[in-house]
Amino acid sequence: MNMNEEEKMKAGKIYDPNDDVLVVKREKAHILCRHYNSTDEHMVQERRRILSLLLPGMADSAVLMGPIFFDYGTNTTIGKNSFANFNFTVLDCAPVTIGDDVYIGPNVSLYTPVHPLLAEERRCYRREDGILTDKEYAKPIVIEKDCWIAGGVTILGGVRIGEGSVIGAGSVVTKDIPPHSLAYGNPCRVVRTIDGNDSIYRKKELFE
Repeated sequence: MNMNEEEKMKAGKIYDPNDDVLVVKREKAHILCRHYNSTDEHMVQERRRILSLLLPGMADSAVLMGPIFFDYGTNTTIGKNSFANFNFTVLDCAPVTIGDDVYIGPNVSLYTPVHPLLAEERRCYRREDGILTDKEYAKPIVIEKDCWIAGGVTILGGVRIGEGSVIGAGSVVTKDIPPHSLAYGNPCRVVRTIDGNDSIYRKKELFE
């Protein structure tokens, strides 16, 4: 079966990012992001209107502080009661799935695109119609429910972060993180399992 460039992109195949359809969809998303970023937090209805166009897969109870930056938006799903702080960047060439009750700190980036390692395969080339383009493919990202992604984290394509996990500030996540894990570093590594001993109610200094 012949696939168009958008179908190839979502399926993780090599695709042409300067395909006419993809260019139009990116431009639409970038315009909507600029409009959202020009609004104030009290402009709730206008922000909801913009997000309904940019992120039709976002739950009504989710909150994005802004500024936000999405490549497509329509390839991203965000669950109920999830929250993203300032400068949330999502290059959603492949599907990005964010579960319910996920907290995302400022300056977090989710990158699904993958570029060739060999320079000769990464260089731009000219299509038959004269348009310059290049070769790339993309891998999905999944953040399961109840995760906390701290500030400055970068998550690369192909990664799944398991339910209830916490990713420490400044981490670069290149591999899957199992559920209920505390993980941090560059590259991000699991430090330990999160359990009842981590309850804030065990920290007396927080209540005295």
